[in-house]
Amino acid sequence: MQAAYALFLPVFAGIDRLLARQGQAMVAIEGGSASGKTSLAALLARVYDCNVFHMDDFFLQAHQRTPERYQEPGGNVDYERFEQEVQKPLREGGAFSYRPFDCQTMAFRDWVPVTPRALNIVEGAYSLHPRLAKVYDLRVFLQIDKISQAARILKRNGPALQQRFLGEWIPLEEAYFAVTGAKARAQVVVEVGG
Repeated sequence: MQAAYALFLPVFAGIDRLLARQGQAMVAIEGGSASGKTSLAALLARVYDCNVFHMDDFFLQAHQRTPERYQEPGGNVDYERFEQEVQKPLREGGAFSYRPFDCQTMAFRDWVPVTPRALNIVEGAYSLHPRLAKVYDLRVFLQIDKISQAARILKRNGPALQQRFLGEWIPLEEAYFAVTGAKARAQVVVEVGG
């Protein structure tokens, strides 16, 4: 068994139990920056026939980025649009489409068609936002230590963006985690590092 699979065995077991018991499952993967949320979702997608939704596709548009909104824990994600474009259609069970928002260009990309699947995975920071968390059958939190996090961000994003992560985005995440108790609401917590 590969190390990645072994580390996430509780996640695989949880999904297998849900699929066996109820035939479908909606899973959220939350955690700090560079904790491996996207990588875990990709690993799960290699094993299961599933849809994967990325919270990075639901960050705020320019006109939504107000001081008031940023004061709200988890307010830098457009959870209202995620509820309407993804969660609601998933609950209804039919095919649907959603539009990812690209933070680099500050514009919407093309519509993404979604075919219903038994397993749907939502990965990314703020996926366990209190407005979103109630619909998930399995809530996963990836915990990463500060040293590993900084090293991963440097490797992935380079020194300039690492400074933005450390000085801007990670403090927002930490405030959100503290206020919302996202980790405490998770059914599976996986310690990642290195």
